[in-house]
Amino acid sequence: MVQVRRSLSMTRLPSSPDADDRGWNPLHVAARKGDLKEVRRLLDKGVDVNSPAWGPKTPGATALHLAAQGGHVKIMDELLERGANIDARTKGACGWTPLHIAAKERNKRAVRFLVENGAFLPPEMNDHRFNPPLHYCSGLEWAYEMKRVQDESDSSGETSLSSEN
Repeated sequence: MVQVRRSLSMTRLPSSPDADDRGWNPLHVAARKGDLKEVRRLLDKGVDVNSPAWGPKTPGATALHLAAQGGHVKIMDELLERGANIDARTKGACGWTPLHIAAKERNKRAVRFLVENGAFLPPEMNDHRFNPPLHYCSGLEWAYEMKRVQDESDSSGETSLSSEN
C-alpha cells in the first residue's frame, strides 16, 4: 500500500526534484517572497519561467501567479520580460489567471500592472462565463474603468498620429 501512495504522489509532482511539499520549485518561492535577485539568478540558470506548481492548494500556479498574489510588481515585470504567460491559468475548476489572484488579494498595484501589460479582461464586467476578476472581488470596478480610459487614450493616440501624417 505504501508503494501505491508513493507512486501516486510522484505523479502529481513536476519532474523537478527540488519541489517542496506545495509543489513549488525555487522560482515559485523566490517570486512569492519578492526576491528579485534570486528570481533573476534562477531564470539565468535556465529555470522555466512558466513551470507550474503541482501542490494541492495551488495546482498549475506559475511564478507570475505567486508574484501577483504578493503584489511584487518588479518580479512580475521581470517574469514578463522573460516570457511568462500573463494569462496562464491554474489547473482545476477555477482556472485562475494572475489577474484573478491579484484581484482576490485586492492588490491594486498588481492589478493595474497586469491590465496595463495586456492581461485578459473581458469587455463586459458582468459576463461570468470566463470568470472575470470582478466575479471574485466586486470592489474592483476601477480596473474596468482604468482599462476603458486606457483603450480610449490608445485609440485617440492612433487618430492623432494618422491625422499628422
